[in-house]
Amino acid sequence: MTGRRGIVPPASHAVSRTYAGRPGKTKAESPVITGLMNVLASGSVSAVLPSILVANRGEIALRVFRTARRLGMRCIAVYSEADRDAPFVRFADEAHHIGPAAARESYLLGDRIIAVAKASGAACIHPGYGFLSENADFADACKAAGIVFVGPPASAIRAMGLKDAAKALAEKASVPVVPGYHGSNQDVAFLKGEADKIGYPVLIKAVAGGGGKGMKRVEGAAEFADALESAQREARNSFGDARVLVEKYVLSPRHVEIQVFGDSYGNVVHLFERDCSLQRRHQKVIEEAPAPGMTAEVRAAMGNAAVEAAKAVGYVGAGTVEFIADGRDGLRADRFYFMEMNTRLQVEHPVTETITGLDLVELQLHVAAGGKLPFTQGDLAICGHAVEARLYAEDPERGFLPSTGKLWALHLPEGEGIRVDAGVEEGGEVTPFYDPMIAKIIASGATRIEALDRLAAALGDTIVAGPKTNTRFLKKLCEAEGFRAGQFDTSFIDRHAEALGAAALPVDQAAVAAGAILLLEEQAQAAPRTGWTDDPWAMADGFALSPQPSVPTPVTADGETITLRTRWSSDGVSVDLGGEPHQEREVTLVMADEGVIVVADGRQSWVRLVDPLSVDLEGGDAAGGSSVKAPMHGKLIALFVKPGDRVEKGQRLAIVEAMKMEHVLTAPRDGVVSEAVGEPGAQVAQGARIVSIGDAG
Repeated sequence: MTGRRGIVPPASHAVSRTYAGRPGKTKAESPVITGLMNVLASGSVSAVLPSILVANRGEIALRVFRTARRLGMRCIAVYSEADRDAPFVRFADEAHHIGPAAARESYLLGDRIIAVAKASGAACIHPGYGFLSENADFADACKAAGIVFVGPPASAIRAMGLKDAAKALAEKASVPVVPGYHGSNQDVAFLKGEADKIGYPVLIKAVAGGGGKGMKRVEGAAEFADALESAQREARNSFGDARVLVEKYVLSPRHVEIQVFGDSYGNVVHLFERDCSLQRRHQKVIEEAPAPGMTAEVRAAMGNAAVEAAKAVGYVGAGTVEFIADGRDGLRADRFYFMEMNTRLQVEHPVTETITGLDLVELQLHVAAGGKLPFTQGDLAICGHAVEARLYAEDPERGFLPSTGKLWALHLPEGEGIRVDAGVEEGGEVTPFYDPMIAKIIASGATRIEALDRLAAALGDTIVAGPKTNTRFLKKLCEAEGFRAGQFDTSFIDRHAEALGAAALPVDQAAVAAGAILLLEEQAQAAPRTGWTDDPWAMADGFALSPQPSVPTPVTADGETITLRTRWSSDGVSVDLGGEPHQEREVTLVMADEGVIVVADGRQSWVRLVDPLSVDLEGGDAAGGSSVKAPMHGKLIALFVKPGDRVEKGQRLAIVEAMKMEHVLTAPRDGVVSEAVGEPGAQVAQGARIVSIGDAG
């Protein structure tokens, strides 16, 4: 038996929420924090910077605007065609269209954004994160236009923007770095030789950028060439710079980063650490502060190293120094290494705000307006624990493939110790053009376990219908015994993927049955509306002259056909699941195009009644061959085969790029290519046939 949590009509109302006040549990009893807030709320920022343009989109644009508006600043948005109706556009005091959906034709056009800033009278530009946030030329262009860039000076961005140069700077400042090759020689054979000398496994990393783009772990020499080619292509597409470096892969790695803050008077402090070790494909999934197992000795050593690195480049504003630590024996002061410095605000900054009581955007604007840091290192202290989960539009059951489409329903959690930063709303669209983040859900508590419990409960209250999400996966992570015990590193998710639900799962038949019942009832209720309201045989009341047997009813669940056995009675329709016991639980039913989306335990099933007259013309080739289709909307980056080519099972056929990540399509079996469709660089729709493979002649 499955109970109904609610039947939601499509796009009924917006329930997306974004935190509107000062972040975190503010330490009201602290005179330092109270004094800071008094300084920043005094009107000095808006007097110097009366208006702000955010050169970004989504949740970070909303995040910056909310603080700016509280400070009395006028808010100016820029948006692409894909974001025309986005919440951040409506929130701003004024908004300006800057181009098509593709970022390279809109959000990456610095000249166009500066032209809008000048025309609208913006006093400053906040770059958010991603896009132009670490572009030194853009920072210089802002300065030349007489507009304040809310970030570090261009010289600091350049110094830390390339990983090889940053590591050289760190070494000069006596900060330990990971062994590897950080030079300029990009010859394939040379780089492979360096990897062979370092010893496998190694990491290939893009010299520019971050976020896991252009980063590949290589287990052995035979994999190096393909991994290098892919890393260089991703780096070129994401950052316009294909150069890479090669580093030793640290065993049992913990990813710990230090939030630093500097002003234009030479003062630099750190705001403690964040642990970002729960990663997938080198992208952060859950972040927390403080780091589990951190000692005062290691915190001081890491914090001092981060401050020295920031001082070495004359850093101003918010920045993050990232370290990789060998966690085999816990965190130790002699086993952490500098990786890179992010010269911008980080996605995970809310956990730092929560444990310090500071609004980092407010502090950024204060420093950009010429203010001094109103505290010293000794004035700061940690209060409680905070954990952040990144809610993504992706499908853990299909290798975390990005998922796009309309948000038919969206309910994000709220309550004590819960903060949500979101940039989408119910009825909106998750497109293939940008990062697939739906929201950041942050939970705080007096202890780490309390914060994790709150986050797990909040994820249990989260409802997303439309694009597949990682909601269930995140909840399982919060509940995972090893993670809760602090026994984890950056490979934790890979080692426990199946237990966390990141594997193909059987159809949830109980959930499908609930959806089928609703559709059948809706279909029956529609019968009297045909005009035959006086016909007793058209009444959907379950009346029968004899006991009615169950009848086979075919439905589809996410494209898979399932035959249920349904029975009508005076109580309505019921579904026979073969006598199998099913645990009673609540589900959410969301009416959508030609079907219903059933959300149960964070997992979605899109259920449709099967039209017996319909014919599937796209299921396969007429000759019984196999089709390789685009798994998501995206861009065809490469097509490696042509008609007539013989292929082997597992061979690379094509590469599709979506949401800034590459996805390799491989041959499902041996055979001969009968069809290869599309030109590299062209957009492809989800489900579009790319390659057809027939039997070898």
